Amino acid sequence: GMFNVQRTVGSILCCKCGVLTQPNGANMCLNCLRSHVDIKEKLEKHATIRHCPDCDSYLQPPRTWIKAQLESKELLTFCLKRLKNLNKVRLVHAEFIWTEPHSKRIKVKLRVQEEVFNVVLEDAYTVEFVVVDQMCDSCTRVQANPDQWIAVVQLRQHVSHRRTFFYLEQLILKHDAARYAIRIKQMDHGVDFFFGHRSHAMKFVEFLNKVAPIRYRNDQQLVSHDSKSNTYNYKYTFSVEISPICREDLICLPPKVATALGNLGPLVVCSKVTNSIVLLDPFTLRQSFLDADQYWRSSFKPLLTSRQLVEYIVLDIERYSSEVTVGGLKYVMADAQVARVSDFGKNDIMFNIRTHLGHLLNPGDYALGYDLHGSNNNEADLNKYKGLYLPEVILIKKSYEEKRLKKRGKPRSWKLKSLEMEVDSSAAAKGRGGDHEEKMNSEYEQFLRDIEENPELRFGLSLYTNKEYQPETTSVTTDGDDIPSVPLHELIADLDLGDGGDDETTMS
Repeated sequence: GMFNVQRTVGSILCCKCGVLTQPNGANMCLNCLRSHVDIKEKLEKHATIRHCPDCDSYLQPPRTWIKAQLESKELLTFCLKRLKNLNKVRLVHAEFIWTEPHSKRIKVKLRVQEEVFNVVLEDAYTVEFVVVDQMCDSCTRVQANPDQWIAVVQLRQHVSHRRTFFYLEQLILKHDAARYAIRIKQMDHGVDFFFGHRSHAMKFVEFLNKVAPIRYRNDQQLVSHDSKSNTYNYKYTFSVEISPICREDLICLPPKVATALGNLGPLVVCSKVTNSIVLLDPFTLRQSFLDADQYWRSSFKPLLTSRQLVEYIVLDIERYSSEVTVGGLKYVMADAQVARVSDFGKNDIMFNIRTHLGHLLNPGDYALGYDLHGSNNNEADLNKYKGLYLPEVILIKKSYEEKRLKKRGKPRSWKLKSLEMEVDSSAAAKGRGGDHEEKMNSEYEQFLRDIEENPELRFGLSLYTNKEYQPETTSVTTDGDDIPSVPLHELIADLDLGDGGDDETTMS
């Protein structure tokens, strides 16, 4: 019940304008203190940055080049680090002020704070950066002589298709693994990547080792030698070979490999390829992993590849097991009666088989599989298994070819980006230029279809919205009776900084 006196803060008159204000070391109000003390006085308002117009990178002295797009977070961070004495104040906010892209000027608006006489002052000012063009070392070497490379990575895979390289191209683009490549050249059985430094080539080989089952060897060739200063100049070559085993290939495992994998198979299907090979037994649904070292110790080739798939029609199917999840994918064992589509109207040959695609197939559906009944298999590993029963047909996946014919020529709602590659002219020199280009287009179209049909395949890829696509009135969702398509929420908006300000790109 005692009476407590409330504490009050005293006020004084400003020594300049006479306004009541809280006491401080200068005995001034906030406005007068701001007029007498300029916290921006010791900060830079003009700076110069070096920009390489070819690779769109900026020089971080003394020799580091940083890639950054206009009005990006990376460029804003780079600009702030170039300002002196900015660490002596507190940075509150920073943003770009739009300038003409060809003006060679970048303006950044900053808001800073500093404590003066126990009073926090805040002010905003604009910094203007003058962009000076200067080519980086790699671009200078390319402009002088494109053949002045230091290291080359020769990526090869000895198969009859380029599906693996289409997939690797998207992984390289997503992770920007080839950002230091001086030149990229597409060869007959692979791709060559040229680098200006040996360390860049080694880093690229390490990336390939994480995403594909590879083996490599490196060689060096002496270019010049200065005996007085005892310096040597070499050119380095990294020969990288990718395993010929691809997704959806049918494999007959060698007896030693099958025993090491717990008596798997011996007839197995390659369900996935990363830095290891995932093998699936389509009859027992057992799955095993074969890493790169295990494969190259006892390398083998596929019995049949995806280019030898035959189209079948499902006449009848009877499921006899429940749904099983193996490696994140669902399977159902079933007995099916199928017939080759090419036999319609010619004969009545039908096959009673067992398949692991019972959850996808219904009577009347089409499926792609391997015709072991009509194929001529001279595989040496098959002869090592005495009494091995070969099924007549092994189905691999459901086919949507009949339904795709109705939508042929229509653009997709998504698109992929591609690397800037030089095409080797040896294909055209051999007289097969037109056929080679047609084959490439056909294989690329099949790769796009695989992306639509396999959600796991596009998990590690970047898909972009297609501005030319016009949606139809029908539903775009995927169901059992429609063609698989890429959901809109998996697409990335293709941001183009060259567009006008009225065009806003949003995330799909």
